[in-house]
Amino acid sequence: MIDFLTRRPIAHRGLHDGNVARYENSLSAFEASVDGDYAIELDVQLSADGVAMVFHDDTLDRLTAETGPVADRNAEELRQIRLGPTSDGIPSLADTLAFVDGRVPVVIEVKDNGARNATLAKAVAADLAGYDGPAAVMSFEHDILAAFRDTGSRAPLGLTAEGIGRPALARHKEALALDVSFVSYHVKALPNPFVTHVRDDLRLPVITWTVRTPEDVETTRRYADQMTFEGFDPG
Repeated sequence: MIDFLTRRPIAHRGLHDGNVARYENSLSAFEASVDGDYAIELDVQLSADGVAMVFHDDTLDRLTAETGPVADRNAEELRQIRLGPTSDGIPSLADTLAFVDGRVPVVIEVKDNGARNATLAKAVAADLAGYDGPAAVMSFEHDILAAFRDTGSRAPLGLTAEGIGRPALARHKEALALDVSFVSYHVKALPNPFVTHVRDDLRLPVITWTVRTPEDVETTRRYADQMTFEGFDPG
């Protein structure tokens, strides 16, 4: 059952404050999500030594005082790098799961790591193997979805998607053959025939990203089952 995906709004990269004092994808943002009883959406990249690390960008430049690719640093080096002026470091996925400890659902977006996509998918599956809390995995990348499915993990698998053109929608339909259990779709691209098919014909849940305005909230209510929000507190 994956009703945990739709039960409560999902905080995009945790309940951060726009990277002022509580940074995205930080343990502080995740603790705020728990306090608000919101599910957590987070991103993972692969470290140089093959560890799934919780970080959105493929480089360190935007969020830290360091520069260069995340993939050039090992996990312990990344843990020591501060997010902006805060005391939060870059956590591993294993660190994050231990911290959340099943208190709220976790939705893991596996980012594109190119030739190492399968390695990252396997690292995520390994971290989830002993985790008892509600958790799901999703990605834009079909090869990541296939690699994660092939690990035999029991975590629900979802397609992250956007676009309204025929080529995009046709490609999204191809991903349905990868045993996806839900779809996360760009709120600005709703409604569209693919999402209608997923909800009405396949009876799979659809969550939206990234909801920032009252109009986005209304679109989600009309055409999806739950929102991934940022920049406000849904209450």
